[in-house]
Amino acid sequence: MSQIKNDKEEFTKLLDHDPVAIPKIGDNVSGRIISASKSEIKVDIGGVMTGVIRGRELYFNTNEYAKLPAGTEIEATVVDLDNENGEVELSFRHIDEQKAWSLIQKSYNDKTNIRVRILDANRGGLIVASSQLTGFLPVSQLAPNNYPRVSGGDKTKILEKLKTLVGSELEVKIMAIDENEKKFIASEKDAWQDKQKDVISRYKVGSTVEGTITAITGFGIFINFDNDLEGLIHISELAWQRIDDINELYKIGDKIKAEIISIDGSKIFLSAKKLINDPWRDVAKKYKIGQKVSGLVLKVNPFGLFVELDKDIHGLAHVSQLTLKPGQKITDVYSPNSKAEFTIISLEPENHRLGLASADKKPQKASSSVNLTEDKKTDNQETKDSKETTVKKTTTKKPAPKKTVPAKTK
Repeated sequence: MSQIKNDKEEFTKLLDHDPVAIPKIGDNVSGRIISASKSEIKVDIGGVMTGVIRGRELYFNTNEYAKLPAGTEIEATVVDLDNENGEVELSFRHIDEQKAWSLIQKSYNDKTNIRVRILDANRGGLIVASSQLTGFLPVSQLAPNNYPRVSGGDKTKILEKLKTLVGSELEVKIMAIDENEKKFIASEKDAWQDKQKDVISRYKVGSTVEGTITAITGFGIFINFDNDLEGLIHISELAWQRIDDINELYKIGDKIKAEIISIDGSKIFLSAKKLINDPWRDVAKKYKIGQKVSGLVLKVNPFGLFVELDKDIHGLAHVSQLTLKPGQKITDVYSPNSKAEFTIISLEPENHRLGLASADKKPQKASSSVNLTEDKKTDNQETKDSKETTVKKTTTKKPAPKKTVPAKTK
């Protein structure tokens, strides 16, 4: 009896000396793992309480925590002080969310990169996750190697390409955060640009590179070179002559050499034609003003014709220099891929311009030179020009009003 009394006194002294703080719901507590499996984890809390983590509170870190050996110290959040078994219900989910948000905030403030998982895709971009937190990565913020370049901008095909990324991981930079919703917006492109700075610094304007064509668009081609650097060759920089359809000349996977003509941050602009001899340098040896030539009509526009004189030299025959009858349309006389006879009326090798007129047309002063790379005019301007021409032709001087002479009275 005296022994029991002594034990109680010792226990009382122990509590007085080292009192156990009873946790509250929402508190984070530390403990040591007693046992761990994929279904639940038992935790010893200070030797006086047993905690359990199970169900959704394990969240998707089940596999990670199930591998932890007994005795491992962990931290969890209290969600219930007394469950049906008299245990403290704990949660990894809550504390992981806190840690994940702290990581997001630090990454955003320090402008450092983090890795995210791709959960899903929609037409606007990707749903991504860092631990239990979800964020959004707009399609415009994908790095070049993941950006879905689709001819014509078909949204269905873009979505198909985005869905192929689901399940993979990306390195991103946090662009914006929402403190209230605990959500974020990420950019793979910004993270990629940071990594490419050192590589890009090795190149200067005028450098020659060789790469592989990774995408073909209506305005040019993209090539990949040197550790995933990407450059754009605009359609006007592919060749000295006019190109109607890039796909007729190039295909994805082709190798191509080009010269760097501009570097803007991570954007590299290239020119393939600078590595090709300029045929316009010797054009004066082949063609002269007043010379009669036969040409192939490549394209018919309301303002004139684009004409191929040879594989390298193309010219423009402005509508004002063509023999058209009153009321006759340019398309009534000329059609693509037809041959016609012309007279050279202007020649500007330095500007890559050559003006033509119908061979049977009486020579007139050549209209102002037109850049051959600009092959279309706005509908508004065409309408305006047409109206002005019509007004000039139809407006005549109005006769002076007749004077009325009053009749004489007797």
